[in-house]
Amino acid sequence: MTTHVPATREALTDLPVEVAPRLLDALLEVELDGERVVLRLSEVEAYHGRGTGDVPDPGSHARMGPTPRNATMWGEPGHLYVYLSHGIHSCVNVVCGPAGVAGGVLLRGAEVVEGADAARRRRSARGVVRQDRDLARGPGRLGDASGLRHPVHDGIDAVTGDMRAGARARLLLPVSPRRDIATGPRVGVAGVAGGDEFPWRFWIPDDPTVSAFRWGRGAGPALSAAR
Repeated sequence: MTTHVPATREALTDLPVEVAPRLLDALLEVELDGERVVLRLSEVEAYHGRGTGDVPDPGSHARMGPTPRNATMWGEPGHLYVYLSHGIHSCVNVVCGPAGVAGGVLLRGAEVVEGADAARRRRSARGVVRQDRDLARGPGRLGDASGLRHPVHDGIDAVTGDMRAGARARLLLPVSPRRDIATGPRVGVAGVAGGDEFPWRFWIPDDPTVSAFRWGRGAGPALSAAR
């Protein structure tokens, strides 16, 4: 029985907040330097750019419009926006929405279902990996495990699977989207963008590869207290 189908541009043209829950249980396949790693997505977050949807998203890299850093977010859906976080971690996003409208879905957590040895070796360069559930638990770890790096893989096409900087990436969507989905505020996002007004984090309940939640600076209880 077929459980996944290759992603198409059409399947990713809706707003990121609509596409994000459909990516749970999706597979991201990455081939790099002769090694293949397959990630089953368990946790994602939606981000909208300026003018995308009805609600401005102050937590998005594209909230102020196009820049050299966020250029991939304004392109065709199905490309991967790979950015550098804290000068260390390469984080991976699936671009969503029609070309010219910025949006992306951050891949926050995943289970390594193939290529665990390669993922473990890449992750061990950052420190000790105590459990396999932690190989791609969190966006920085997921980026490390996949092998995708900023800036060389930013813009890689996960629909066509074209080679870029020695890597190929493909996104496969589940034939039957999950129904048991949890949603809540985004992790570590500052201010109102990290509060209850933006329940744009989606995850699979009780999945051990989902990352731990933390409020961002000035978000959640701190935001409520300031009002």
